[in-house]
Amino acid sequence: MFGAGAMGTAVAMHLARQANETTLWASEFDRSVLPALTEERRHPALPAPLPDRLTVRGPEGLAAAANDIDIAVMGAHSGGARTLARIVMAGCGSLPLVVGIAKGLEVDTLKRMSEVYAEEVGHERVVSVGGPCLAGEIAQGLPTAAVFGAAHPDAARQAAEAFRSKTFHVAITGDLAGLEYCTVGKNVAAIGLGILDGMGKVSGLEYRNAKSALFTQAFAELVELVVALRGKAETVAGLAGLGDTLVTSLGGRNRLFGELLGEGAEPKEALRDLSRQGMTVEGVDSARDVRLLAQRRGLDLPFLELVHAILFEGAPATSIMDCLERLDA
Repeated sequence: MFGAGAMGTAVAMHLARQANETTLWASEFDRSVLPALTEERRHPALPAPLPDRLTVRGPEGLAAAANDIDIAVMGAHSGGARTLARIVMAGCGSLPLVVGIAKGLEVDTLKRMSEVYAEEVGHERVVSVGGPCLAGEIAQGLPTAAVFGAAHPDAARQAAEAFRSKTFHVAITGDLAGLEYCTVGKNVAAIGLGILDGMGKVSGLEYRNAKSALFTQAFAELVELVVALRGKAETVAGLAGLGDTLVTSLGGRNRLFGELLGEGAEPKEALRDLSRQGMTVEGVDSARDVRLLAQRRGLDLPFLELVHAILFEGAPATSIMDCLERLDA
């Protein structure tokens, strides 16, 4: 595992528990958590200790971490994926199979994570992971179902064999683009739905009816977006779309960010607060990406557009409710 963020560490913990010879490599960007990983055998953001059989190496241990490697799992967030790939490639020269766990697009280029990794490693044996996978639950070994997408089915099968266990179930799809675009839109949806949770905390009321209606709208817009980008509607209706949107809207960093907005925090303030806690909110960049992708294809996505307006155009967080007026049956 290259990258010792919360999700990367959780996945490394899972792989080590399956009797895989697993090394967790912490890059220069992970130095703040390295003492906890090596001395306390725990990631500060995760609720369970590291398995005994998981080896942890710091930045200077890249060559040892990459020695005789079968699968390189890349743990960077979408904004750091290319940088991490270049660092790892410089240290080891080649990677036979890459599994990317980041959810989002590359900033500026809007390239999908599989495209970024394929460019950097020089081949297309690249697998992207989607579906409802919260890091804390993976770290605890709680039941999880994920979906692996790849252009080459044998690559997805090889990765799935390493990941599968009694508690970690893996489905495989050839709709790589559909899977990866789901990972973009679901984070934006979670921010908007989290706003209702924050509004509820302030008012002491619950907005279950509204949240259900807006979840339905967000999901419908995700289907429209992914299909317009040549993904499959059935992919959105499965783990990669519906499943991931649901779990992200119930918990996770993007929903938490939305909750802070619903409580009255300004977007930049809330982002700084979570950043200080070591949390990356990928849905912020994804909101820009989704809006641009929708504009390029002439799509009308009112819920996702409202999230963008709240984040970047000064619209009040409570305006998310305006989307109710746009709902169809």
